[in-house]
Amino acid sequence: MMFKQFLIVLVLFSGTLYGQERVRDPKDKKPVFHEVSNQDIVKSIYPEAVKVEKVNEYWFRVLSADNQPLGYAMSSVPYCLNIKGYNDHTPVMILTDKKWVIKKVALLSNWETLSYIRKLEKKGFFDLWVGKTLKQAKAVKPDGYTGATMTVVAVTKNVDFLLAKGTNVLPAKN
Repeated sequence: MMFKQFLIVLVLFSGTLYGQERVRDPKDKKPVFHEVSNQDIVKSIYPEAVKVEKVNEYWFRVLSADNQPLGYAMSSVPYCLNIKGYNDHTPVMILTDKKWVIKKVALLSNWETLSYIRKLEKKGFFDLWVGKTLKQAKAVKPDGYTGATMTVVAVTKNVDFLLAKGTNVLPAKN
């Protein structure tokens, strides 16, 4: 009987001792990967999109069910792998309409701190380019985003790269 009680106490004690998550020092935080669906980004602007086809080195055409172009997209993957934010790569996607007006700039799968990305979204950082033509968007120079400076710089470099390269090889309009 005494052995059973000892065994129960031992099991309960070991469960509480080893079953709890270790409380980490905030400085000891490991980055977390945030997977972002390219399809979800496209669908957020073009819900009727059913297909995306590669047009050239930088551009993709977003198509409807009847194969009509809805708009265009560019991704900084794999071109900007050397551009790092706070934790790692900060790839972006730019979506435009058929007249090359930017509809969305979105961060793709990344290792950045989610709370800082949400702050940038709330402050309208990713919307700085929205509503501008590709040429107008080249003049956008973000500043003043305290707390996420490295991410802002990295995302801006990705966008600038795509705007510089993409405007040189625009797809023929259908």
